[in-house]
Amino acid sequence: MTRKPVHLVLFDTFADWETGHTTAHLALAGYEVLTVTPDGEPATSIGGLRVLPDLALADLRPEGSALLILPGGTRWDEGDDLAPLARTARAFLDAGVPVAAICGATAGLAREGLLDERAHTGAAAPYLALTGYAGGERYVEADAVTDGPLVTAGPTEPVAFAREVFRLLGVHDDRVNDAWYRLFHDSDPEAYAEYETALAAR
Repeated sequence: MTRKPVHLVLFDTFADWETGHTTAHLALAGYEVLTVTPDGEPATSIGGLRVLPDLALADLRPEGSALLILPGGTRWDEGDDLAPLARTARAFLDAGVPVAAICGATAGLAREGLLDERAHTGAAAPYLALTGYAGGERYVEADAVTDGPLVTAGPTEPVAFAREVFRLLGVHDDRVNDAWYRLFHDSDPEAYAEYETALAAR
């Protein structure tokens, strides 16, 4: 079965540690990961990694994607220049295509009104409240939250973020997901063998 690619949207000073587990293990599972920038020009992460994108935001279409990933970064809170990324997330969700947002990207979705009616999490409830959004009662104190086609997580939970994406896309069964999470999140010494055994048994 041919899978649609996963799209990772990047911008200057994006938080490069937040989506690495997700994209690396999706690629290992057979997904093509394509990078997108607002203008099709290279983006440089907060860690100084320069990424040459595959396409510009204007060329991105929900029907051609399996998932939209939005990393965090301080620019989400420094003006409206990333608002088009949140509007793209709205288009994806309206089309029934999953969106995964972490850290500051959750604030971008909050400003777009996409968290008003969905269970979600983020860096902290007071942080999202500063956006003035109407979804405060739906904030969940959890490492990562999935509500329908939307995954959200805070900046300290890249592994939980990846776990929820894998669950949402059906990348692994629950046994593999559990062992993977315990290996990468908890450094459980028994999880590696369980992970390898679970993968081999699929």
